[in-house]
Amino acid sequence: MEPQQSLESLARELAALPPSLGPVRLIGVDGHAGSGKSTFAERLAVSLGGAPVLHLDDVATHEELFDWAERLRAQVLEPLAAGRAAHWTPYDWVERRFGAERVLDPAPVLLVEGVGAGRRALRPRLAHLLWMETPRMTSWGRGRNRDGQELSDFWDGWERAELAHFSDDPSRPFADTLVHQSGTGYEWTSGASATPGTAASVTDRHGLPQT
Repeated sequence: MEPQQSLESLARELAALPPSLGPVRLIGVDGHAGSGKSTFAERLAVSLGGAPVLHLDDVATHEELFDWAERLRAQVLEPLAAGRAAHWTPYDWVERRFGAERVLDPAPVLLVEGVGAGRRALRPRLAHLLWMETPRMTSWGRGRNRDGQELSDFWDGWERAELAHFSDDPSRPFADTLVHQSGTGYEWTSGASATPGTAASVTDRHGLPQT
């Protein structure tokens, strides 16, 4: 099997799942900060034919690193569940304020990516939850290296907040699929919530390099 075909096989199985949010199949991509969620989600979106990706970094704020569930529900989840377009305002981390409104139309598959994508407030709406199986300290080290010394204080606060969040509201035990990274790409295996015949039962590898 060719590398890209393997990723596409996972995408086909996800696209075949029953809708979970009105007409939408909401797919969560969760994991520690720096675990490679954004890169994996963007590549999976391509294999899904250009599925939209909602980044939870655009929903969180400096003051509400994890207290964004109600805003996401009101602005995005409820409209999509009713088959309507969602009108939401992404947060600008430089200007420290919400930006211009964006419109998110209902799509067959929507990827929601970010720390907390598998939290209990979202799980009933998810068709499938993928967890990036990268150790916490490895993930945080990547994130710190990526963002540089000027964001060291932010990372100190983030790490404390993430630990508290996952202690109270863990996602990994509810993951349908665990996504492992290697030097040559990804491998995905069944998570604790997997059932036979779903995408979580797929074990495959593709050769796209990790970032």
